[in-house]
Order: sequence, then C-alpha cells, then structure tokens
Amino acid sequence: MTQFNAGKKSVGTEVKNAIMTGVSYMLPFIIAGAVLMGIARIGASFYGVDNIWDSSHAESVHSLVQIFHDFDGFGGLALSLMLPIVAGYIGFAIANKPAIAPGMIGGLLAGKLGTGFLGALAAGLIAGYIVRYLANNIKLPKALASAGPIFIIPVGGTLIVCALMSYVIGDPMAALNRGLETWLLSMSDGNKVVLAAVVGGMVGFDLGGPINKAAVTTAMALLASGIYDPNTAAQVAIIIPPIGIGMATLIWKSRFPESLQEAGKASTLMGLIGVSEGAIPFALANPKIIAVNVVGSAVGAAMAVGLGAVNKAPISGFYGWLAVESWFVYVLAIATGSAIIAVGSLLVFNGEETKKEVKKENAPKFTVSR
Repeated sequence: MTQFNAGKKSVGTEVKNAIMTGVSYMLPFIIAGAVLMGIARIGASFYGVDNIWDSSHAESVHSLVQIFHDFDGFGGLALSLMLPIVAGYIGFAIANKPAIAPGMIGGLLAGKLGTGFLGALAAGLIAGYIVRYLANNIKLPKALASAGPIFIIPVGGTLIVCALMSYVIGDPMAALNRGLETWLLSMSDGNKVVLAAVVGGMVGFDLGGPINKAAVTTAMALLASGIYDPNTAAQVAIIIPPIGIGMATLIWKSRFPESLQEAGKASTLMGLIGVSEGAIPFALANPKIIAVNVVGSAVGAAMAVGLGAVNKAPISGFYGWLAVESWFVYVLAIATGSAIIAVGSLLVFNGEETKKEVKKENAPKFTVSR
C-alpha cells in the first residue's frame, strides 16, 4: 500500500503548511460566497429590505427581491462548503487523496456540531495523520492492494475522524458554549461597558466558532427581553476583524503572503455585509492575529455601547447602520476597532512570509513555506 512520509519537516512546519494548503483551496469558496451575498444584500437594501436571507422574501411581490433572496442563498451555499473544504485539504496536504473524504466529512460534522473553524481545523489534522498512520501500517496482499486507497483507508479514516469529533471534541466544545452563555447572562446586570468589551472580545476571538456563537446567541436572547447593549456590542464586533484586516491588505499589500493578498478584498466585502468569516484565512495563517482581533473588537464594542449607540436589530451589515440610534457613534466605533486591527495586522504580518515565498523554488501550488 502507498506510504506517506513527513520527510525531514518538523511537525510544526508540516501543520502550518497543511493549514495554508487548506486555506488556499477554501478561498475561492469564500470569495464566491461573499460576492454573491454582497450583491444580494446591497441590491435588497434599495428596496428597504435588511433581512434578504429570510425565507419570506422568496414570495415577494418584487421579482428582483426574489432574485436577491436566491442570490443570498447561493452565497450562503458557497460559504457552507468552507469548513469541509478547509478540513479536507488540510488532510490532503498531510496524507494525499485518501485523506480528502475523511477530512471533508469531519469538517462537515464540525459545522453540524457547532465547533466552527477550530473544529474543522482539528478534523483536517486528525484526518491527515490518521490516514497516514493507516497507510503506513496496514499491510494488504497484492490482490487487495488497490482497495486500500479507495476503500479501506477512506472508510476507516472517516469512521475514526467522525468518532473523535462526535465523542471527544464535540461535547467539550458544546459544554464550553453553554457555560459561556450562562456566564454572559449573569453579567447582563453589571457594567455595560465591561459587558460590551467581553462580548466584543468573544465575538472577535474565533470568528463564528463556539465562543463567538455563545456571545451572539446570548446577545440575541437578551435582545428579545429588551436588553440591547449586548446585541449592539456583538453586531459591531462581528464586522470589525474582516474590515480591519481587509483595510490592512489594501494599505500595505506586500506585507501579507501572496496567497492572502487577494483575500483582503473579499474580507472587506464580507465585513461590510456582516460576515465575520472573511478574516478566518488570516487567523489560520498566523494565529497571532487572533489577539489583535480580540482587542480591536472589544475596544470597538465598548466604545459603541459606552458612547450611547443602540442597535435594536440583529443586523451587522452596513445597510442597517443608519437605523441605529446614535449611528455616527456606531460607525465611529467600527472605524476605530477596524483601525486597531489594521495596524495590528501590519505588525503581525511583517512581510517575512512573502520574502520566503519568493525565495522558495519549485514550491507546490497550494503550499506555503514557513
């Protein structure tokens, strides 16, 4: 059976290269989804529609609103492939084609379990190393050798990955999510600026992952009870990381790896329409940016709430900004948080990756050198 070897690369280098491979394959899906959703939401805003994703618009009296609703669905479909694609191709980078199916299925399960991109990251790495182990240790007779890469390894790898995701990784992350929601609810009667900073930092931490979802879900629950500050903080924080990082790539493009330079445009667009996932490729490429995201999101959220902005709707996209009470303060808070992240991004991505990419000869198309 085919064997896969790590060569002389350290585990850290191999993991980083694998993550960047997954990001490279994932980017076209993010860009396609962002553009389609941007078209839909911007177009719908001209008809006074700020929730074009709602199923009721499929029966709108305006045919263009129906089309925009469909476009938003197409974009959402593209984004829904983000987790399985990144997980599948992280596995592929480690153990080649037999790891794609276990990785993608594990990434799909990560989405279902609510573990976000951190769960997908884990699924891809588990798939890669499990498949490599199986390929290197299962010995088959010659007559059955061809069945290994297309049957035994994908099936066995998928079963192991799904079992680990369901019974080992999923439950602790779900428990963490419930605990965070309870903690936030207990803070709702305290200092509103501190609460806003905590909500903002959580939202900016994992960009759609369990910590982010705990903050947003709790904010939505409090919104239904007429408590608006957590929602204001969450909606501000959702869009600050992708806008801030996108601004940084526009200001000083050469400081970012070539594989991420074009991703900044999609990140900016996704931020403007209220989709935080545009910043995920940058967090995967350099986890140091997560701390910058937390600070920028916390500052922006605390500033909006502290200066009196109130967002009574679960809308973060630009098409809802003018409906916010004290909207100028709200926009200023977004700009401030985004500026913090833009500056921080330029410090974290200092151009070294780009120089090494240029120097590296015969580099695989979807692998980035450390």
